[in-house]
Amino acid sequence: MRSHGWHVTGDLDDFLARAGDFLRSRPALHNTPLTDIERLRTRPQTQQGTGPAVFGRLEAGGEVRAVFYLTPRGRLGLTPLPAEQTDSLAALLTGLGHLPAHVIADHDTAGAYARAQRQHTGTTPERFWRTRLYRLGTLTVPRPRPEGHGRLAGAQDREQVVRWCREFCVTVGEQSSLDLIDAGAWDDSRFGDRHFTFWETPDGTPVSMAAATSVIGGMVRVDPVYTPAPLRGRGYAGAVTAEVSRAALAAGARDVVLFTDPANPTSNALYQRIGYVHVIDFAGYRFSYSAGQSG
Repeated sequence: MRSHGWHVTGDLDDFLARAGDFLRSRPALHNTPLTDIERLRTRPQTQQGTGPAVFGRLEAGGEVRAVFYLTPRGRLGLTPLPAEQTDSLAALLTGLGHLPAHVIADHDTAGAYARAQRQHTGTTPERFWRTRLYRLGTLTVPRPRPEGHGRLAGAQDREQVVRWCREFCVTVGEQSSLDLIDAGAWDDSRFGDRHFTFWETPDGTPVSMAAATSVIGGMVRVDPVYTPAPLRGRGYAGAVTAEVSRAALAAGARDVVLFTDPANPTSNALYQRIGYVHVIDFAGYRFSYSAGQSG
């Protein structure tokens, strides 16, 4: 279907054939669409929801200018859009009967879409997520470097990885992932396809953990980074993040990215010391619909 320059489809392969080059053209900025869409492609069994996934591309002058995707669980992802196009997209999706549960995008696009969704559906948007995107410039190993070394986690480490990811979710208030972990649905959580690395002390005790996605479109995202509270302030998080970042570059990533909480000056300063540079801020809004509507 085509409307106001938007081409909408449920065919993921066709969507990627037409919009894949656009997504890969700015892998740092498009890191969330790249990873979410790859998960839909390779692990559709983990994306059960109320309906099929929907994809769209905005074309002008024969070129793709933006894309959206709506997962079966109601997550709407957008690449940067001008306000008039967020309005046309909200009108289009509403007309098709697609009501997102929430939207994730760069700060300006997410806010504009939230306002447009309120206008077209009467929903009350609620911002639930605010984050800062960093891209690795020149990797700098933090000094002083704590004693120990990095080690790729294996199958024998699953229990500890799951436990620390659960603690991470509690710390940051990530309820959706916490619910999946507690339900025994680890593979369905966003951590299920990550590659985890521990920082270990010389005696082999894990003291910090970082994870990374596979290389997708030339990009790797580092997420999450976690150190148990009693072990913080000793340089372990910086060491394991540098180790995972180095491994991502060695694996062929052109862009290595991570998200931080803008309200946490400690983590923002840490990643900048390692060589990460601020790109843009992102936001997420959830929608509550009136009776007779579904999201």
